[in-house]
Amino acid sequence: MSSTVQLILLLLVLIGVAKIGGALSAALGQPTVLGKLLAGVLLGPSLINVMHWEIFQSSDLKSTIHYLSELGVIFLMFIAGLRIEAHELREAGKAATWTAILGVVIPFLGGLLSALAFGYGLIPAIFVGLLLTATSVSISAQTLLELGRLKSRVGTTLLGAAVLDDIIGLLLLSIFMATQTSDGNFMTIVWTIVRLVGFLAVAWFLGQRYLPRMLERVKKMRTNEPVLTFAVLVVLGLAFTAETVGHLAAITGAFMAGILLSHTDVRDEIDRSISSFTYAVLVPIFFIGIGLNTDLSSLSGAAIPMAIILCIVAIGTKIVGCGLGAKIAGLNQREAIQVGCGMISRGEVGLIVASLGVQNQIVDTNVFSLTVAVVLVTTLVTPILLKWSFKTEPLPSLHLALEPEDEVLAIG
Repeated sequence: MSSTVQLILLLLVLIGVAKIGGALSAALGQPTVLGKLLAGVLLGPSLINVMHWEIFQSSDLKSTIHYLSELGVIFLMFIAGLRIEAHELREAGKAATWTAILGVVIPFLGGLLSALAFGYGLIPAIFVGLLLTATSVSISAQTLLELGRLKSRVGTTLLGAAVLDDIIGLLLLSIFMATQTSDGNFMTIVWTIVRLVGFLAVAWFLGQRYLPRMLERVKKMRTNEPVLTFAVLVVLGLAFTAETVGHLAAITGAFMAGILLSHTDVRDEIDRSISSFTYAVLVPIFFIGIGLNTDLSSLSGAAIPMAIILCIVAIGTKIVGCGLGAKIAGLNQREAIQVGCGMISRGEVGLIVASLGVQNQIVDTNVFSLTVAVVLVTTLVTPILLKWSFKTEPLPSLHLALEPEDEVLAIG
């Protein structure tokens, strides 16, 4: 059987099972995301291990699924940005900023202290702290879309905070990695910051200034789907430059592309065209791919206690940190908890950071196994807690005073 035929069969299995899992989850009153994730775990090395079946022996299959999964999260974040009004994101500025700052600081301290308590050295402990600062908001964005809350005050705060969280967390990671290399001097750190800030400023300026003009010319082109093609090129271009120039995650560039195109007169056309293929193919592959890359058996008995503690810390510090940040910025008690629940998932971001630490010999493979456990647990609980938070009354557990539901968000 050729590699192409193997890929066709594998996609048939993965997309089909993901859709069935999502449908079953929806029938049980849960977000479809949860069903797709559990379907991935079922097919992954923890149980069925479909990628090692004799019929799927092509060495290129795993990398191909990985690349399609990466494209899925990139276009998912583009769609999320496309459906957010720019003025709504600006109005969420203060809340997003405070949420992101405390959503990085408190999880970092929680991870650092937990690692130190289990006997890790200072450098590995710092890295574990950095691991817990990561946020993968893709699952929350999908859940909010299903709940019809993406454009709510919570939704805009969550997405804005996720972008800032990504910037702050990766900036800290870049600085940390620079200090661990032979040329990690002060100027290296300064240059890292300059590139990061410079990319965001230049990309936003050029996008605001030239994208509308370019769109007007593109619409006059005599070719098939000129607007859709242009939008795809913008997404891929900003995702690429975010990684290579700005030292940011590609999803940040994709989200920015969505924001830039969200206030154009072709937004609805782009949304309809890209969403159809993305939700039919790429998004199911992305969600089920998380499970395919998760091997629960990689955790040894000695690591289980730390894995449990780290999962608890990962969940609790995001709820408390992000919740307090949102509360300080003016959101009420219930909204603060909703924001905190939406920022729990580490997803692929945590795995990428962990892989970087192993490759640079900062931490060993045991830490990667712990990260897998944290990623799996936080990914699975995020849609459950997020949906639950929209159905329950405000909780007093953060010891914060309740405020009226109609309180106006302060603009910062």
